[in-house]
Amino acid sequence: MSEERKSVCVVVVGDVGRSPRMQYHALSLAKEGFDVDLIGYAGSEPVPELREHPNVRFIYMSPSPDIKSAAFLPFKVLWQFCTLLAALFCKPKSHYVLLQNPPAVPAMIVCWFYCFCVNSSFVVDWHNYGFSIMALSLGENHVLVRIYRWIEFYFGAKAAAHLCVTKAMREDLKKNWNINATTLYDRPPEIFRPISIKEEHELFLRLGVDFEDFRSGLKETRFTRATQDGQYELRDDRPGLLVSSTSWTEDEDFGILLEALEAYETKRASGKSGLPPLVCVITGKGPMKHYYCNLVAGMKWRHVQVITPWLQPQDYPCILASADLGVCLHTSSSGLDLPMKVVDMFGCCLPVCAIKFKCLDELVKHEQNSLVFRDSEELSQQIINWFHNFPAPNAKVSSFRAELQQFQALRWHDNWMFNAYPIFRD
Repeated sequence: MSEERKSVCVVVVGDVGRSPRMQYHALSLAKEGFDVDLIGYAGSEPVPELREHPNVRFIYMSPSPDIKSAAFLPFKVLWQFCTLLAALFCKPKSHYVLLQNPPAVPAMIVCWFYCFCVNSSFVVDWHNYGFSIMALSLGENHVLVRIYRWIEFYFGAKAAAHLCVTKAMREDLKKNWNINATTLYDRPPEIFRPISIKEEHELFLRLGVDFEDFRSGLKETRFTRATQDGQYELRDDRPGLLVSSTSWTEDEDFGILLEALEAYETKRASGKSGLPPLVCVITGKGPMKHYYCNLVAGMKWRHVQVITPWLQPQDYPCILASADLGVCLHTSSSGLDLPMKVVDMFGCCLPVCAIKFKCLDELVKHEQNSLVFRDSEELSQQIINWFHNFPAPNAKVSSFRAELQQFQALRWHDNWMFNAYPIFRD
């Protein structure tokens, strides 16, 4: 690196706190001595290590007025265009601009224009394709989808370097758009790790303040208790703990999970099923949360409790590490990205049931490190089999966790240093 400290501007046209991959990019850049400007929207808290790093500065844009009307969309795009342009030009020059895609419009245009004007390097990190997300609601042949697609790949191809999240996406970018990208798999940072029973106990006590399904008296929880000699132990009569995280969007059909839980409730209620009561924690924020919460409220379940908290950044890894099984309902709009929530779960040594889609096997190996399902019937059977005779030892659980311990050996920063750092170093 030259004597002049190089700077990178990381751009997220979304809630920075809900963009973990870009936060990890920013933190790795800062660790390697770059000055980092992180542009995005305020909302959820970023990870503490990033907030406290002296090399990182947050630049928050003003969100557009929240008007639910298709006629307002052009104004929203214009608002984003102007606010992002101002955020870029009203700060010191950045040597690199690293853009999260999607959304591509208008971010691709603005970031390319800024780099062209100040002679900086434009880098795109492809998480998915924006046009494929738009096509979910409008259809692939809609004129707006075709315009969006052209903008996304015309300006995307002008970038000096590219990162993407899967081998399948790398091959698609090369084949269809003549874009050469480097695959940078999501890997869990060190905060996603197995935890002690004491840490589990303290987590459930904290959560029990707001959610009584975690509580059992003042000093005990439904899952853990303190012993007389000052130690902590898991209760033999504890319920099973199922966890899922979501952005509550159209590409995740939580009706599948609710149908599976209905089957579990029926099986447990039939008597002598060998199944424990089940607590299902679904975390996250998003547009369809209210819809699904209303569905849950209408269920008359006695053996299954569903909780939908928004967890603090430090508590989210702990709930994953405390759970017995994870569920992922992410079905990529392009079929080319992978669910980062599964990466987080794997970092905590938590096996998952994940819904099958095109390139999922780049991460989830069926019957090797986790399970793959296609519909609610398969999911319900997997959950029932997993919790049968719980909490007795289970050979499959032990085998999966042994595989996930190998996955944990490579963490985010080491993987980033090998695949992404050369772009910024050179």
